[in-house]
Amino acid sequence: MSNFDELLAAVPTGLWIDGKQSDATGGRTFAVRNPATGEVLAEVADASADDALRALDSAHRVQREWAATAPRQRAEILRAAWQLVTDRAEDFALLMTLEMGKAVAESRSEVAYGAEFLRWFSEEAPRIQGRYTTAPSGNGRILVTKAPVGPCLAITPWNFPLAMGTRKIGPALAAGCTMIVKPAEDTPLTMLLLAQVFADAGLPEGVLSVLPTADAGGVSGPLLADPRLRKVTFTGSTRVGKLLIEQSAGQVLRTSMELGGNAPFVVFDDADLDAAVDGAMAAKMRNGGEACTAANRLIVANAVREEFTAKLTERIAALTVGPGYDEGTQIGPLINEKQRTSVATLVDEAVAAGARVRTGGRPLDGPGWFYEPTVLDNVPGDARIVAQEIFGPVAAITGFDTEEQAIDAANATEFGLAAYIYTRSLDRSLRVADALESGMVGVNRGVISDPAAPFGGVKQSGLGVEGGTEGIEEYLETKYVALPL
Repeated sequence: MSNFDELLAAVPTGLWIDGKQSDATGGRTFAVRNPATGEVLAEVADASADDALRALDSAHRVQREWAATAPRQRAEILRAAWQLVTDRAEDFALLMTLEMGKAVAESRSEVAYGAEFLRWFSEEAPRIQGRYTTAPSGNGRILVTKAPVGPCLAITPWNFPLAMGTRKIGPALAAGCTMIVKPAEDTPLTMLLLAQVFADAGLPEGVLSVLPTADAGGVSGPLLADPRLRKVTFTGSTRVGKLLIEQSAGQVLRTSMELGGNAPFVVFDDADLDAAVDGAMAAKMRNGGEACTAANRLIVANAVREEFTAKLTERIAALTVGPGYDEGTQIGPLINEKQRTSVATLVDEAVAAGARVRTGGRPLDGPGWFYEPTVLDNVPGDARIVAQEIFGPVAAITGFDTEEQAIDAANATEFGLAAYIYTRSLDRSLRVADALESGMVGVNRGVISDPAAPFGGVKQSGLGVEGGTEGIEEYLETKYVALPL
């Protein structure tokens, strides 16, 4: 554990305001625990409403100066931050594994993915464009410019502690916005280390603040009510997202909401089943199933369902479960006891309603919050496990006979973030992708996230997109200047 202790000793544990650490008001702290053991990793400063307003004072004070900073200069800072994160990839990976639990191999992948948002948006910063044209009536000229929205609040989740931060910080800083980040209570250490990296990269004081807290509402509420804040961006549950949208209405804030998912994974009878199983392993078991894009419902043509299920069961039963920092681990613990109880309850309810356990199906004994990788077959269509996010290593399989039935089953949810299709037919791929009510569709692919592509959902899965050339627009206002001829 000595290398863990050395790493943890180098990670900031205070609030990050004005480019440095500071204590929370009253010296309050809260514990961050290792989900593989339940042991305390660190005591972290616990921000209050007063601390939140202190961070907003700082963000507001430097907003105009940061907006006026040359786009190339903003780009170079983001590029330097990308390089530093890349250079410290092993530190970030191990830190994420310690506080979140995912297998360290997956943490390394997240570091590469998360860092890429910094490089991508470093390249987008100098490419913010407007337009200039003669009015069609000929009575003047039209000048359209883009300006940063202003100080932003980002509320990030625990399941991707680095990437969900860089996906928001990257475009905000590239656009010329200052930002306050409230990381998830379970995983604040990764974001605090990222704040230190930005300081090392030359980011001016006050442009980025990080406020760990055990009282999310107590910190976000005063910020959302303050007219100096101009935008809130959130990744998390639809329930919390709706509450934030309501709270943001008072100041008519810009909002970006990446909310819940219930992704269908549709396997047609003409699919390459081995490729479909590979895709299902990636879409379902990546991050231990704790991902908003995780395949929540495996909807498989009845003609091939048993063959697919048998192949998938064999693969899932062979997964190695253990602490994420053990190199051989493929599935780490769930984030906390509450999440493990939620997964166990969904499985137990489905089994009681008639689902069949093909492998797994129970929590594991011992320290930490582990749950067996599980496959359920014959899952009733009205089971709660197919209506809400599982957020765990459980594959729930249902069947269908016709393409129309598959589409109807896939769309039978209030969510619409990600969906997956496996078929050898290009015509069917395009036809079904068009019919699916989803912001993102993977065709014969189990992993679809890409910093160069827009990430976002429809229906109750959110508002706006992150990543791609579209992502920076979420942090820009459009201004029209009417000029004479």
